[in-house]
Amino acid sequence: MASSSTLFFTTTLLILCTLTNATNPGLSLTLVNNCPFTVWPAIQPNSGQCCPRARTGCTYANNHFSCATGDCGNSLECNGKGGATPATLAHFSLHQGQNDFSSYGVSLVDGFNVPMTVTPHEGKGQCPVVGCRDDLLATCPERLKLRSPHGHGPVIACKSGCQAFGTDELCCKNNYNSPQNCRASSYSKFFKNSCPSTFTYAHDNPTLMHECSKARELKVIFCH
Repeated sequence: MASSSTLFFTTTLLILCTLTNATNPGLSLTLVNNCPFTVWPAIQPNSGQCCPRARTGCTYANNHFSCATGDCGNSLECNGKGGATPATLAHFSLHQGQNDFSSYGVSLVDGFNVPMTVTPHEGKGQCPVVGCRDDLLATCPERLKLRSPHGHGPVIACKSGCQAFGTDELCCKNNYNSPQNCRASSYSKFFKNSCPSTFTYAHDNPTLMHECSKARELKVIFCH
């Protein structure tokens, strides 16, 4: 299978795309897998943002498709469903306004399963490479580790504090659902220390979402 594609690939990826007021229809979204395992991206239009999410450890047998991480209802095509957490996630909003901005960022708010970066090409303005290059499975805190088989298998993902403990404070829910009350935790700081250009909790710094004008390509790279 080719190592680059706009559709299908070798960890599964979920992509939700928005094209609004497109003045640059030549923009390409390219996926590159450098990981030593298979990636299965599915591209899914959505009225919100475009959100690539990695799925790993996928198998198909007896008409049943399932993934160890990022699974979306035991289906190859996600059909509107979000992938299961924990999973690395990218956000895109493409072709915005007269300057044809493409906004992009990488999030570890839902945890981590695959190193992922986003690289814009031929854009104007502030267009940095963002994401997480480190393999956080090797350094994930014990209480955040997701193993398969459960409890004693190898680490396949690193959970967020929210998923691991489910408290309002860690999940930024209810009284904590505001920029004033939703704060970084020791668990989100683990992700931030390794990957400072990523979102690591729900109300993290909004400047981590970058706008690049008239980019010709946005490249999502797994295991950069």
